[in-house]
Amino acid sequence: MTQPVSRLTTADAGHCLQLPKGRRTSWGHIATGVALVLVLAWIVHAFAVGQIAWAYVAQFLFVPSILRGVGATLLMAICAMAVGMAVGLVLALGRVSQPRLPRIVSGLYVWLFRGVPVILQLLIWFNLALIFPRIALPGMGTYRTVDLMTPFLSALLGLGLNQAAYIAEIFRAGFLSVDSGQYEAASAIGMTRLMAMRRIIVPQAFRTVIPPLGNEFISMIKLTSLASVIQYPEVLHNAETIYYANTRVIELLIVAGFWYLLAVTVLAPLQHLLERRFATGAR
Repeated sequence: MTQPVSRLTTADAGHCLQLPKGRRTSWGHIATGVALVLVLAWIVHAFAVGQIAWAYVAQFLFVPSILRGVGATLLMAICAMAVGMAVGLVLALGRVSQPRLPRIVSGLYVWLFRGVPVILQLLIWFNLALIFPRIALPGMGTYRTVDLMTPFLSALLGLGLNQAAYIAEIFRAGFLSVDSGQYEAASAIGMTRLMAMRRIIVPQAFRTVIPPLGNEFISMIKLTSLASVIQYPEVLHNAETIYYANTRVIELLIVAGFWYLLAVTVLAPLQHLLERRFATGAR
Protein backbone atom coordinates (compact mmCIF):
# COMPACT_ATOMS: atom_id res chain seq x y z
CA MET A 1 0.00 0.00 0.00
CA THR A 2 1.25 3.44 -0.85
CA GLN A 3 2.01 5.57 2.20
CA PRO A 4 0.48 8.99 2.52
CA VAL A 5 2.80 11.78 1.56
CA SER A 6 2.60 13.22 5.06
CA ARG A 7 4.16 10.02 6.56
CA LEU A 8 7.20 9.83 4.23
CA THR A 9 10.56 10.33 5.85
CA THR A 10 13.53 12.00 4.21
CA ALA A 11 15.11 8.58 3.39
CA ASP A 12 11.85 7.38 1.84
CA ALA A 13 11.66 10.51 -0.29
CA GLY A 14 15.20 9.98 -1.59
CA HIS A 15 14.41 6.32 -2.41
CA CYS A 16 11.17 7.20 -4.19
CA LEU A 17 12.76 9.96 -6.23
CA GLN A 18 15.93 7.82 -6.83
CA LEU A 19 18.15 10.73 -5.92
CA PRO A 20 21.93 10.08 -6.23
CA LYS A 21 23.71 9.58 -2.95
CA GLY A 22 26.08 12.34 -2.01
CA ARG A 23 29.79 11.51 -1.99
CA ARG A 24 31.52 11.38 1.33
CA THR A 25 34.53 13.55 1.78
CA SER A 26 37.56 11.27 1.88
CA TRP A 27 39.74 13.02 4.42
CA GLY A 28 42.31 10.25 4.19
CA HIS A 29 42.85 10.85 0.48
CA ILE A 30 43.06 14.60 1.05
CA ALA A 31 45.63 14.15 3.82
CA THR A 32 47.68 11.81 1.62
CA GLY A 33 47.59 14.27 -1.27
CA VAL A 34 48.66 17.16 0.95
CA ALA A 35 51.50 15.06 2.40
CA LEU A 36 52.74 14.14 -1.08
CA VAL A 37 52.65 17.77 -2.21
CA LEU A 38 54.61 18.84 0.87
CA VAL A 39 57.25 16.14 0.32
CA LEU A 40 57.54 17.12 -3.36
CA ALA A 41 57.87 20.80 -2.43
CA TRP A 42 60.54 19.92 0.13
CA ILE A 43 62.55 17.97 -2.49
CA VAL A 44 62.27 20.79 -5.04
CA HIS A 45 63.32 23.33 -2.41
CA ALA A 46 66.30 21.17 -1.40
CA PHE A 47 67.52 21.02 -5.01
CA ALA A 48 66.88 24.74 -5.48
CA VAL A 49 68.88 25.90 -2.45
CA GLY A 50 71.42 23.04 -2.45
CA GLN A 51 75.00 23.43 -3.56
CA ILE A 52 74.24 22.68 -7.20
CA ALA A 53 75.83 24.84 -9.87
CA TRP A 54 73.11 24.66 -12.48
CA ALA A 55 75.34 26.56 -14.90
CA TYR A 56 77.60 23.48 -14.98
CA VAL A 57 74.61 21.29 -15.74
CA ALA A 58 73.79 23.39 -18.78
CA GLN A 59 77.46 23.54 -19.75
CA PHE A 60 78.02 19.78 -19.78
CA LEU A 61 74.64 18.75 -21.12
CA PHE A 62 75.77 18.66 -24.76
CA VAL A 63 79.52 18.19 -24.56
CA PRO A 64 80.87 15.62 -27.08
CA SER A 65 81.87 13.13 -24.38
CA ILE A 66 78.34 13.01 -22.96
CA LEU A 67 76.76 12.78 -26.43
CA ARG A 68 79.11 9.90 -27.33
CA GLY A 69 77.99 8.23 -24.11
CA VAL A 70 74.35 8.63 -25.11
CA GLY A 71 75.11 6.99 -28.47
CA ALA A 72 76.98 4.15 -26.75
CA THR A 73 74.04 3.66 -24.35
CA LEU A 74 71.53 3.35 -27.18
CA LEU A 75 73.86 1.06 -29.19
CA MET A 76 74.35 -1.27 -26.24
CA ALA A 77 70.62 -1.32 -25.44
CA ILE A 78 69.73 -2.28 -29.02
CA CYS A 79 72.47 -4.93 -29.35
CA ALA A 80 71.82 -6.48 -25.93
CA MET A 81 68.09 -6.56 -26.61
CA ALA A 82 68.73 -8.33 -29.95
CA VAL A 83 70.89 -10.94 -28.20
CA GLY A 84 68.28 -11.33 -25.48
CA MET A 85 65.46 -11.85 -27.98
CA ALA A 86 67.39 -14.39 -30.07
CA VAL A 87 68.52 -16.45 -27.07
CA GLY A 88 65.22 -15.95 -25.26
CA LEU A 89 63.25 -17.33 -28.22
CA VAL A 90 65.41 -20.48 -28.30
CA LEU A 91 65.01 -20.90 -24.53
CA ALA A 92 61.25 -20.44 -24.73
CA LEU A 93 61.00 -23.08 -27.46
CA GLY A 94 62.97 -25.38 -25.19
CA ARG A 95 60.68 -24.61 -22.25
CA VAL A 96 57.55 -25.62 -24.18
CA SER A 97 59.09 -28.56 -26.04
CA GLN A 98 57.92 -32.09 -25.40
CA PRO A 99 61.35 -33.73 -24.80
CA ARG A 100 62.48 -33.41 -21.21
CA LEU A 101 66.15 -32.46 -21.79
CA PRO A 102 65.51 -29.09 -23.55
CA ARG A 103 62.97 -28.22 -20.85
CA ILE A 104 65.50 -28.95 -18.09
CA VAL A 105 68.36 -27.08 -19.78
CA SER A 106 66.19 -24.03 -20.51
CA GLY A 107 64.78 -24.05 -16.99
CA LEU A 108 68.28 -24.19 -15.48
CA TYR A 109 69.40 -21.28 -17.66
CA VAL A 110 66.45 -19.13 -16.59
CA TRP A 111 66.98 -20.08 -12.94
CA LEU A 112 70.71 -19.27 -13.04
CA PHE A 113 70.62 -15.96 -14.89
CA ARG A 114 67.60 -14.63 -13.01
CA GLY A 115 69.17 -15.59 -9.70
CA VAL A 116 72.57 -13.91 -10.17
CA PRO A 117 72.75 -10.09 -9.98
CA VAL A 118 73.44 -8.42 -13.33
CA ILE A 119 76.41 -6.46 -12.04
CA LEU A 120 78.01 -9.72 -10.88
CA GLN A 121 77.49 -11.25 -14.33
CA LEU A 122 79.15 -8.23 -15.95
CA LEU A 123 82.17 -8.52 -13.67
CA ILE A 124 82.51 -12.25 -14.38
CA TRP A 125 82.43 -11.73 -18.15
CA PHE A 126 84.93 -8.87 -17.90
CA ASN A 127 87.32 -10.98 -15.79
CA LEU A 128 86.81 -14.20 -17.74
CA ALA A 129 90.56 -14.33 -18.47
CA LEU A 130 91.15 -15.33 -14.87
CA ILE A 131 89.28 -18.59 -15.57
CA PHE A 132 90.06 -19.14 -19.26
CA PRO A 133 93.38 -17.47 -20.16
CA ARG A 134 92.98 -18.33 -23.84
CA ILE A 135 89.94 -19.02 -26.02
CA ALA A 136 90.04 -21.16 -29.18
CA LEU A 137 87.73 -20.02 -31.97
CA PRO A 138 87.00 -22.79 -34.51
CA GLY A 139 88.78 -22.07 -37.76
CA MET A 140 90.22 -18.77 -36.49
CA GLY A 141 92.92 -19.81 -34.04
CA THR A 142 93.54 -19.23 -30.33
CA TYR A 143 93.41 -15.80 -28.73
CA ARG A 144 94.11 -14.34 -25.32
CA THR A 145 90.84 -13.92 -23.47
CA VAL A 146 91.92 -10.56 -22.06
CA ASP A 147 92.17 -9.26 -25.64
CA LEU A 148 88.78 -10.66 -26.68
CA MET A 149 86.71 -9.62 -23.68
CA THR A 150 86.58 -5.91 -24.33
CA PRO A 151 84.19 -3.74 -22.27
CA PHE A 152 81.75 -3.77 -25.21
CA LEU A 153 81.72 -7.57 -25.61
CA SER A 154 81.58 -8.13 -21.85
CA ALA A 155 78.65 -5.74 -21.49
CA LEU A 156 76.91 -7.24 -24.51
CA LEU A 157 77.17 -10.79 -23.16
CA GLY A 158 76.35 -9.80 -19.59
CA LEU A 159 73.29 -7.71 -20.41
CA GLY A 160 72.08 -9.75 -23.41
CA LEU A 161 72.29 -13.19 -21.81
CA ASN A 162 70.71 -11.94 -18.60
CA GLN A 163 67.89 -10.33 -20.56
CA ALA A 164 67.36 -13.60 -22.44
CA ALA A 165 66.23 -15.29 -19.21
CA TYR A 166 63.43 -12.75 -18.74
CA ILE A 167 62.47 -12.62 -22.42
CA ALA A 168 62.26 -16.43 -22.48
CA GLU A 169 59.52 -16.25 -19.86
CA ILE A 170 57.68 -13.59 -21.90
CA PHE A 171 57.86 -15.77 -25.02
CA ARG A 172 56.76 -18.83 -23.05
CA ALA A 173 53.72 -16.94 -21.78
CA GLY A 174 52.97 -15.94 -25.38
CA PHE A 175 53.18 -19.55 -26.56
CA LEU A 176 50.89 -20.71 -23.77
CA SER A 177 48.37 -18.01 -24.66
CA VAL A 178 47.79 -19.61 -28.08
CA ASP A 179 44.83 -21.95 -28.00
CA SER A 180 45.76 -25.63 -27.88
CA GLY A 181 43.39 -26.23 -30.78
CA GLN A 182 45.92 -24.48 -33.02
CA TYR A 183 48.44 -27.23 -32.26
CA GLU A 184 45.85 -29.93 -32.94
CA ALA A 185 44.79 -28.28 -36.20
CA ALA A 186 48.39 -28.06 -37.39
CA SER A 187 48.94 -31.70 -36.51
CA ALA A 188 45.73 -32.67 -38.33
CA ILE A 189 47.01 -31.19 -41.59
CA GLY A 190 50.31 -33.02 -41.29
CA MET A 191 52.60 -30.32 -39.86
CA THR A 192 55.42 -31.33 -37.58
CA ARG A 193 55.56 -29.56 -34.21
CA LEU A 194 58.55 -27.48 -35.33
CA MET A 195 56.78 -26.42 -38.50
CA ALA A 196 53.62 -25.58 -36.56
CA MET A 197 55.63 -23.45 -34.14
CA ARG A 198 57.34 -21.57 -36.96
CA ARG A 199 54.31 -20.98 -39.18
CA ILE A 200 51.36 -20.79 -36.77
CA ILE A 201 52.24 -20.51 -33.09
CA VAL A 202 55.16 -18.06 -33.15
CA PRO A 203 53.40 -15.42 -35.34
CA GLN A 204 50.36 -15.50 -33.03
CA ALA A 205 52.47 -15.45 -29.88
CA PHE A 206 54.39 -12.40 -31.12
CA ARG A 207 51.15 -10.43 -31.08
CA THR A 208 51.02 -11.01 -27.34
CA VAL A 209 54.67 -10.62 -26.44
CA ILE A 210 55.66 -7.51 -28.38
CA PRO A 211 54.09 -4.99 -25.94
CA PRO A 212 55.98 -6.39 -22.89
CA LEU A 213 59.12 -6.55 -25.02
CA GLY A 214 58.79 -2.78 -25.47
CA ASN A 215 58.76 -2.44 -21.72
CA GLU A 216 61.85 -4.63 -21.46
CA PHE A 217 63.68 -2.40 -23.95
CA ILE A 218 62.94 0.68 -21.85
CA SER A 219 64.31 -1.17 -18.83
CA MET A 220 67.38 -2.11 -20.84
CA ILE A 221 68.13 1.59 -21.49
CA LYS A 222 68.50 2.10 -17.75
CA LEU A 223 70.23 -1.24 -17.20
CA THR A 224 73.14 -0.21 -19.45
CA SER A 225 74.29 2.13 -16.66
CA LEU A 226 75.62 -0.96 -14.85
CA ALA A 227 78.15 -1.39 -17.67
CA SER A 228 80.01 1.64 -16.29
CA VAL A 229 81.62 -0.67 -13.69
CA ILE A 230 83.52 -2.49 -16.46
CA GLN A 231 84.60 0.74 -18.17
CA TYR A 232 82.10 0.61 -21.03
CA PRO A 233 81.87 4.27 -22.15
CA GLU A 234 78.10 4.77 -21.82
CA VAL A 235 76.68 8.07 -20.59
CA LEU A 236 77.06 7.44 -16.85
CA HIS A 237 80.66 6.28 -17.25
CA ASN A 238 81.55 9.39 -19.24
CA ALA A 239 79.83 11.60 -16.66
CA GLU A 240 81.88 9.90 -13.93
CA THR A 241 85.08 10.49 -15.92
CA ILE A 242 84.30 14.21 -16.09
CA TYR A 243 83.40 14.66 -12.43
CA TYR A 244 86.53 12.81 -11.34
CA ALA A 245 88.39 15.73 -12.93
CA ASN A 246 86.25 18.72 -11.92
CA THR A 247 84.58 17.33 -8.74
CA ARG A 248 81.12 18.48 -9.95
CA VAL A 249 79.54 15.20 -8.93
CA ILE A 250 75.88 16.15 -8.54
CA GLU A 251 75.91 18.33 -11.65
CA LEU A 252 77.25 15.52 -13.86
CA LEU A 253 74.89 12.97 -12.31
CA ILE A 254 71.99 15.29 -13.15
CA VAL A 255 73.30 15.48 -16.73
CA ALA A 256 73.39 11.67 -16.99
CA GLY A 257 69.95 11.40 -15.40
CA PHE A 258 68.55 13.91 -17.89
CA TRP A 259 69.61 11.77 -20.86
CA TYR A 260 68.24 8.54 -19.38
CA LEU A 261 64.97 10.32 -18.61
CA LEU A 262 64.81 11.81 -22.10
CA ALA A 263 65.34 8.39 -23.74
CA VAL A 264 62.62 6.81 -21.61
CA THR A 265 60.27 9.74 -22.23
CA VAL A 266 60.66 9.37 -26.00
CA LEU A 267 60.27 5.59 -25.96
CA ALA A 268 57.28 5.40 -23.59
CA PRO A 269 54.74 6.89 -26.06
CA LEU A 270 56.09 4.59 -28.77
CA GLN A 271 55.48 1.65 -26.47
CA HIS A 272 51.89 2.77 -25.86
CA LEU A 273 51.34 3.09 -29.62
CA LEU A 274 52.75 -0.41 -30.07
CA GLU A 275 50.45 -1.79 -27.38
CA ARG A 276 47.40 -0.14 -28.98
CA ARG A 277 48.46 -1.40 -32.41
CA PHE A 278 48.67 -5.02 -31.32
CA ALA A 279 45.68 -4.74 -28.99
CA THR A 280 43.64 -3.64 -32.01
CA GLY A 281 44.97 -6.53 -34.06
CA ALA A 282 44.03 -9.00 -31.35
CA ARG A 283 40.34 -8.05 -31.42
